Amino acid sequence: MTMTTTIDAPRSPYSRTTKKRGVNWEKWGWIYMRVSGVLLVVLIFGHLFVNLMIGEGVNALNFAFVAGKLANPFWQWWDVSMLWLALIHGGNGMRTLVNDYASTRTSRGILKSAILAAVVILIVLGTLVVFTFDACPAGSPADLLPSFCSAL
Repeated sequence: MTMTTTIDAPRSPYSRTTKKRGVNWEKWGWIYMRVSGVLLVVLIFGHLFVNLMIGEGVNALNFAFVAGKLANPFWQWWDVSMLWLALIHGGNGMRTLVNDYASTRTSRGILKSAILAAVVILIVLGTLVVFTFDACPAGSPADLLPSFCSAL
């Protein structure tokens, strides 16, 4: 007894029996990964260049250096852009892995919900840190403040 299977020619057009309507989220996720990857390369290498190559290099990296950068709106937006792009890029990559390897619909839903929660929490906390950072908070004891803060 022989079994025969017919396979369509490799170049035959693919047709769906039912037309799916709505946004193609997989396509937009794929595009996002490529665009965010290129932007992240630029942002990360710019970040490394400024922190490690300009001025005294790695010897200048200390609390005062970071406080000075986070006091500048340009660097705040640079860092927040890096944070958002990296977290969403990583979350989307993890979502893809879950879709590929999670075997049941329930486990996929739980894992994707956990990824979404982690990404949202980290984005909110990271953004708050960048925009609300104050190296010299008012009312702090002088012995706990960095040396560059003026005692009030």
